[in-house]
Amino acid sequence: MTRSTSSPAIVWFRNDLRLADNPALDAAVRSGAPVVCLYVHDPATAPASAAQWWLDGALRSLHKDLRARGGDLALASGPAGDVLRALIAKTGARHVVWNRRYAPPGRDIDAQIKAALKQDGVAAESFASSLLHEPWTVHTQAGGSFRVYTAWWRAACATGAPARPLAEPDTMPFAPLPRAFDGHVASIDALGLLPRKPDWAGGFRTAWTPGEDAAHAQLADFLRDDFRGYATRRDIPADMVCSRLSPALHHGHLSPRQIWHAAVAAVESGASNGTHADLEKFLSELGWRDFAASLLFEQPDLVTTNYRRDFDVMPWRNDDASFAAWCRGQTGYPLVDAGMRELWHTGWMHNRVRMVVASFLTKHLLIDWRRGEGWFRDTLVDADIASNVTNWQWVAGCGVDAAPYFRIMNPVLQGEKFDPDGRYIRQWVPELARLPDDLIHAPWKAAPRDLARFGVRLAQDYPEPIVDHAAARARALAALDAVKAGRRET
Repeated sequence: MTRSTSSPAIVWFRNDLRLADNPALDAAVRSGAPVVCLYVHDPATAPASAAQWWLDGALRSLHKDLRARGGDLALASGPAGDVLRALIAKTGARHVVWNRRYAPPGRDIDAQIKAALKQDGVAAESFASSLLHEPWTVHTQAGGSFRVYTAWWRAACATGAPARPLAEPDTMPFAPLPRAFDGHVASIDALGLLPRKPDWAGGFRTAWTPGEDAAHAQLADFLRDDFRGYATRRDIPADMVCSRLSPALHHGHLSPRQIWHAAVAAVESGASNGTHADLEKFLSELGWRDFAASLLFEQPDLVTTNYRRDFDVMPWRNDDASFAAWCRGQTGYPLVDAGMRELWHTGWMHNRVRMVVASFLTKHLLIDWRRGEGWFRDTLVDADIASNVTNWQWVAGCGVDAAPYFRIMNPVLQGEKFDPDGRYIRQWVPELARLPDDLIHAPWKAAPRDLARFGVRLAQDYPEPIVDHAAARARALAALDAVKAGRRET
């Protein structure tokens, strides 16, 4: 580490909280200028509650890593453009670098800041970091956009493997940080990212360790010990044949190309217990993340607007009581409730169960997908806006490459198929833990005396179903008929 008083380069960290494979940081170091590392907590792009908990740990980890290299992390709160101008005035920086964002409003803010900096005579550069394929790089032969993921993925794969990740810089010359500038905060504590009263993050602290080192260790452990069967067993929530890397990927402790190349190398070298089929499926999940980003980039209003505009006449129900029961994991459907409780306790939910609970909200309860998307965005530590919106619209039937609306997931059958021995349900719905496998997925079908034998009293220990499956299915199909007819029912 060296220090210099020459004009510094500002590295503006966002969802790229790592030192390795960080193109913006790499470019700043290669320029030879001393580096100022900055994080801005901008209200316009600040994450929601659960992701803020993760961000606190992520910033502490990055700060520790920079301190170990002899540097520091400047912290600020406020509009990013104002903060950057203030820091430039204090440091005399003539070069600002960052890694690109693709979702609104971040990408619009970045474009405005880049234009303003260049007008002020400050060089501003952005780099590709968070995706394998930037949104404008994969297109049809006619130059258009894909509407089906499988076709998009074939085209993406035809472009070849992603570039190899960059190593962490060998040396990093740091510029001294100014003691204060507009928006400056003295510590991570001052950002106020953690919940206080009440502190609902106890389960988060048990489940997660934010940071670059922890993410690499988690990836290595997964590929070495838990990858086998990913292609076929990833739908079994109790088995946890999944990487759980989505929070680290979202916050940028790992880049997608680091994950890609690590997975390929582990399988091809025999260091992983996974197969090539497992690898192919795993890489396609990284691809889906890119696909979602491209959709939102091309149509920024997807956050609030149906991709399929015929769904604009969908007769959604305004049912606050049912929505609250869904949020609390009190619907009376054990698999749905297990998923919603896992989400609240850990800030994460198994992917198969995410589909089940989203289908239940939009089809059984006929509640607008936007309410569910908002709840997920607030409670997920991996709340990637593009993936969240794309997945919710896919399940609701109004998105690109959508599952047909008339395919309504039966939560009982889903539980019997993907949690046949009830292990996942027993973990998250302990009031049903003593029920045998043949009763745990639909306890309301059992005789009261049988439930009593296992200490379960419906409507007291555990709720009765808030909606009948057959009636809900019929109501959902009637709503679909209204969409087809192009009318809005009241």
